[in-house]
Amino acid sequence: MQTKRDIAVAKFQEGYNCAQSVVYSYCDDLGLDKNSALKMACGFGGGMGCKEEVCGAVTGGIMVIGARYGRGEKDDRKAAELTYAKTQELMDQFVERHGTFICRTLLNGCDLMTKEGRKYIKENNLQNKVCTPCLQSVIEILANIMQNEPYQALNTKKEEQYYGR
Repeated sequence: MQTKRDIAVAKFQEGYNCAQSVVYSYCDDLGLDKNSALKMACGFGGGMGCKEEVCGAVTGGIMVIGARYGRGEKDDRKAAELTYAKTQELMDQFVERHGTFICRTLLNGCDLMTKEGRKYIKENNLQNKVCTPCLQSVIEILANIMQNEPYQALNTKKEEQYYGR
């Protein structure tokens, strides 16, 4: 049986971006249509449209958290608070592992918007050296974050910081 990590890495190796690969690996668990999920996550690759902002693997992870815990039409505010707390936890743990969640920093300033930057990524195998470990980290962090039941895992300290309580 393939793990979520295996599924995400395989999707990434097929040419899908890191956000798409992370979201795709959770589609069955979340009841998401795979094609729609790939389309929804597409613009988040390369740090959001190749602008090298927040790492696509991290944004994919945030989409997974939102799909599982997010506030829907009939949900109360606690769903949003839980989603924010879990998003912060994902981002904090990612920073602990990689030093940042900013794509351009992870890629040592390489500019994905230029032909030279894309060539540098390819020649230096950064997709395997940087991007694959980042998406693997997000999958591992999500596994830890999502093992708890909703609302029991709410971190009231982070909630208080966020809302100034």
